[in-house]
Amino acid sequence: MAGSDKAEISKPRWLLAELTYACPLQCPYCSNPIDFAQHDAEMSTDDWKRVLSQARGMGAVQLGFSGGEPLVRQDLTELVDHAGNLGYYSNLITSGYGLSEQRIVALKNAGLDHIQLSIQASSRDLSDYIAGTTSFDDKREVARLIKKHGYPMVLCVVIHRQNIHQMESILDMAADLGADYVELANTQYYGWARLNRDSLLPSREQFEQAEEIAQAYKEKMKGKMKIYYVVPDYYEDRPKACMNGWGTTFLTIAPDGVALPCHSARNLPGLDCPNVKDLSIKEIWEQSEAFNHFRGDTWMKEPCRSCPEKNKDFGGCRCQAFMLTGDPANGDPVCSLSPDHNVVLDAIAAGATHSQSEIPQPMVFRNPKNSKSIGAKSL
Repeated sequence: MAGSDKAEISKPRWLLAELTYACPLQCPYCSNPIDFAQHDAEMSTDDWKRVLSQARGMGAVQLGFSGGEPLVRQDLTELVDHAGNLGYYSNLITSGYGLSEQRIVALKNAGLDHIQLSIQASSRDLSDYIAGTTSFDDKREVARLIKKHGYPMVLCVVIHRQNIHQMESILDMAADLGADYVELANTQYYGWARLNRDSLLPSREQFEQAEEIAQAYKEKMKGKMKIYYVVPDYYEDRPKACMNGWGTTFLTIAPDGVALPCHSARNLPGLDCPNVKDLSIKEIWEQSEAFNHFRGDTWMKEPCRSCPEKNKDFGGCRCQAFMLTGDPANGDPVCSLSPDHNVVLDAIAAGATHSQSEIPQPMVFRNPKNSKSIGAKSL
């Protein structure tokens, strides 16, 4: 195995259950694989219950129900109930589209602890355009219902070139909805966002202006609303500590049962990610090549291997290294010390040549038709 000795392996703490890739929205920055339509099999309720039980037995305490759109699964309430009985702190990560008051009550009674709601923009036209679905008014109503039934209002807005000019009005909207927590998640360029990067990546000037507005609003709302501004990798000098280190904390299970060290890892060549239908969570976590491959630092190349910060950032993101350099063992190119850092600088420079609202090329929206087309081209 390429990574560290098995004796050094920690226990998983955070389980992301991607229940389905199905979704009524078509966001062009979706983190699902661009060929998600090629992976249309979904695990049964009993399979998911077994996974939740095994992961909890390994030490996982935080659980995210995600997708696609997890509300598509008719057994969601049953799975939430099972998770509650196991002692998880559970979070529903949802677009909110189609979430009725009756279902919110059922999920509350089943033991759901937390709901994170996403909205695409502060105006109806732009939000519905980005979502590819007429959903803005429904989302605002769901936000009201979430508050009504005693949940903290956790609002997530993915920020990119098409909505970054709305930063102030987005925060005004969050305050109007009574949001307790707001995550301004600058787009990370994986999945569909990587495909649409030229249309989504803001210029440095746009990013800095938006950050200034967000920081000022944070001071204004201190003690009333917590605002988290997630800086995009491309505008950092050092890479983020991806997944808190490969195979140390986070475990993702895809809809078809493939176990992943991160949600994009199935795109990496040669990993042969295992399936929970074939192996237990314990076997996967401790023994599989996929989860051991980038553990520790023995796999690192220079300049990461001798970098004094390698135990802080772990060489950055393996998926990003692969997407931008073709080799997942390379240092993450967002790092200014990477010999491939120019690919990030070139992308930023290209974005700076376009006006704020200009779309340099038509965006490819996430839907099964586009996914199958892209999947066919990649074969």
